[in-house]
Amino acid sequence: MRKGRKWTLVLLGAAAVLLVPWMAVLAVTLPGTTRVHHWSLAWIGLDVLLATGCATTALLGLRGDARCRLTASATASVAVLDAWFDITTAHSGNALLQALCCAVAEGVVAGVCVALALAKGRGRVESS
Repeated sequence: MRKGRKWTLVLLGAAAVLLVPWMAVLAVTLPGTTRVHHWSLAWIGLDVLLATGCATTALLGLRGDARCRLTASATASVAVLDAWFDITTAHSGNALLQALCCAVAEGVVAGVCVALALAKGRGRVESS
C-alpha cells in the first residue's frame, strides 16, 4: 500500500473516532424541534440529486462506462440519506406511513445501485 494512501485511510479512521464525541455533544445540545428556512428547497434538492444520480448511472451504464459504478455508489448514498430524512422528519400517522413507503422505494434504488457499484468485471459494464 502506498504511504499516501495509508495516511489517508488513517486520517479517515481518526475522523470516525473524533466524530463519536461530537455526536454526543450534538445529542445533548441540539433542540428537539426547530424552524427551518428553505425547507422545500432542501427536500427538492435531495430529489434532484437522486434523479440526477439515477440518470447519470443509467446513461453511463448503458454506454458500458465503468464510471457508472462511482455514480451508482453516490446515488445509493443519496437514496439512503433521503429515506433517513423522510422517516425522521415525518409527523405520525399518514405522513409517517407515506415516508415509510417512500423509504422502501428508496431502499430498492439504493440496493440496485449498490449491486451495480459492486458488479464484477474488467472495468466495463456488461450491457444486455
